[in-house]
Amino acid sequence: MYYSEDLIEEVRQRNDIVDVISGYVKLQKKGSSYFGLCPFHNEKSPSFSVSRQKQMYFCFGCGAGGNVITFVMEYENYSFTEALQLLAQRVGIELPKEESREAKERADLKSTLLEINKLAAKYFYAQLKTEQGKYAHTYLTKRGLSEDTITAFGLGYSNKYSDDLYRYLKTKGYSDELLVKAGLISASEKGVYDKFWNRVMFPIMDANNRVIGFGGRVMGEGEPKYLNSPETEVFDKSRNLYGLNRARTSRKNYFLICEGYMDVIALHQAGFTNAVASLGTAFTQGHASLIKRYVNEVYLTFDSDGAGVKAALRAIPILRDAGLTVKIIGLSPYKDPDEFIKNLGGEAFEERIANARNGFMFTIDVLERDYDMKSPEGKTNFFNEVAKKLTQFEDPLERNNYIEAVAKEYHVGYEDLRQKVGKAAIQTGQAIPTMKPKSTINRENRKEDGNLQSQKILLTWLIESEHIFNQIKKYISPADFTEDLYRTVAELLYAQYEEGNLVPAKVMNHFTNEEEHREVASLFNTRIQKLETKSEEEKALKETIIRVKNHSVNDATKKLDPTDIQGLQRIMDAKRSLQDLQKLHISVD
Repeated sequence: MYYSEDLIEEVRQRNDIVDVISGYVKLQKKGSSYFGLCPFHNEKSPSFSVSRQKQMYFCFGCGAGGNVITFVMEYENYSFTEALQLLAQRVGIELPKEESREAKERADLKSTLLEINKLAAKYFYAQLKTEQGKYAHTYLTKRGLSEDTITAFGLGYSNKYSDDLYRYLKTKGYSDELLVKAGLISASEKGVYDKFWNRVMFPIMDANNRVIGFGGRVMGEGEPKYLNSPETEVFDKSRNLYGLNRARTSRKNYFLICEGYMDVIALHQAGFTNAVASLGTAFTQGHASLIKRYVNEVYLTFDSDGAGVKAALRAIPILRDAGLTVKIIGLSPYKDPDEFIKNLGGEAFEERIANARNGFMFTIDVLERDYDMKSPEGKTNFFNEVAKKLTQFEDPLERNNYIEAVAKEYHVGYEDLRQKVGKAAIQTGQAIPTMKPKSTINRENRKEDGNLQSQKILLTWLIESEHIFNQIKKYISPADFTEDLYRTVAELLYAQYEEGNLVPAKVMNHFTNEEEHREVASLFNTRIQKLETKSEEEKALKETIIRVKNHSVNDATKKLDPTDIQGLQRIMDAKRSLQDLQKLHISVD
């Protein structure tokens, strides 16, 4: 759904960011800003800043930042449109309805399917309390679940009659077509029957506590043992996790990832409220991206059998690629977390968490099982494969740290292993032999990073002071910001200054992507070193401005087409501006 920029801005303006965030986070005023514990990562000292003046928030710990719409998107796991709708409702603004008939029909369908799922969940829960559901209820209590836990997770029972739920939902006026789309019934030439019957039912909820599907464990004999809802308009297995609706509110800075529903429930009952599980499918990039919204570290508690080890090996690189730190919890001699908790309890599980194995080192442990480490050939082949795996670390420092860890644990020379990794990188095409020292390349990278950092610092200075803007606007234009995102932000800021109405938070309305919001927020909150004297501050500011202009001129010169006369003239004008800048005195107030 498209909403005009004016309407988006009206919703943002009517929702004061301090008032909204105060409903989620305890804030304390310090100076001109408010501070609290960041809701997006675990911390003991407040680094989460909210500015009423800027109408923006920024965490100096994890980098989360944006305006009031961004906050709702991140905290509630909402899309831009959903966050806007919530904030509009909060202040009594009526947003225009869906203009597209197709979009409206799809939204209505999703809403109806959620209603059906909610009714089904209530029905299953009620059935568990009946005489017919006694067998299922006994199964759950024998598995060690308390009544409070059964209620908290909304566990239920699907009757042994194959059309029980169907007949109930028909009394509520739903058509067969809708019930099929909800994934709750199947229709064929033989008739209509429930997808789930004679099963303990596990409602699956999204991050916002809406029932989007079900998992069912058969009572007695029957196949499959576990059955999940098919994918529907509201249920995407690759983008949802069982227990996430509860785990997201845990104050732990990591998630425990399990394989089964009962593992999640057993861990939650034992006090580990940060446990989640995939929904009967292999771990995906979608799962990893979803987890990254809430934590930066995960502990895999997969089954200790062969299948569980294979699942862990598949999940580790996916999680690492998403930027998550991965550790493996050893459950031996027990098969899964549920069994472990029943036999040894929560305190012993805490010890296993404390002693969890690094994900990469676990991968090496499993790899070792394939080689005869008592023979020279087997040992050599093992280290050849280890070297190939070590090339996956692109950061030199991280790679060297792992080389050191492997060398120490497997009693091999660090330098020998490092050279082997270098050769493996060349052989696999991940590196090329170089005759020149790498330091030249590194210096160039640092220079580039320094130029971008200067652009970020200048944007932060610009939103802090109109006085600075008025002094440099003749010499620095948005085109001097060479990064696309930075240039767009500069264009919006310059336009606001020219209109005489600087509102940094309004810049966010131009972006709908959550990552872009974070990046823009960081541009407005770059840490600027506090200098002791005014002259030192003015010198630093001038050096930053000259660095930005100089890099802009050099960048344009590199890209210049020799036949472009107008382009050449622009570069000559820019060089004259650079010379004028070097002579200019720039004051900070």
